[in-house]
Amino acid sequence: MRLSGYIIYMKTEARLFKSLADETRLKILWLLMAKEELCVCDIMGVLGITQSKASRHLRYLYHLGWVNDRREGVWMNYRLSVAPGSAEDKQLKLLAEILDSSPEARALKERLEQWLSDKAETRDNTAVACKCS
Repeated sequence: MRLSGYIIYMKTEARLFKSLADETRLKILWLLMAKEELCVCDIMGVLGITQSKASRHLRYLYHLGWVNDRREGVWMNYRLSVAPGSAEDKQLKLLAEILDSSPEARALKERLEQWLSDKAETRDNTAVACKCS
């Protein structure tokens, strides 16, 4: 019986590390660590990926329990969903510590800030490509 629980735990951990092994999912988690909540269009804009690719990776993270979603009209917003103090929370904190020293990760965070700033400035214009939030 105990061995069975051990195997389940190991499979859970293996899925976690498999999810982090994908560069796009790693970038998405990094962006969500930087902001409390992001729309799919924010992730698309910052990463330069299609809506289907962003949604596929977000769904993967959702099924693992890393993120929650919230619908706002036709837009989907995502946020991290790990419980404070949980193993996942500890893993995310370690990941943040590692990525924080990466120039590429810092540049990605700066792109996010620029994207959100530009989005806020153009929100009232009629030619806005993204009309979320």
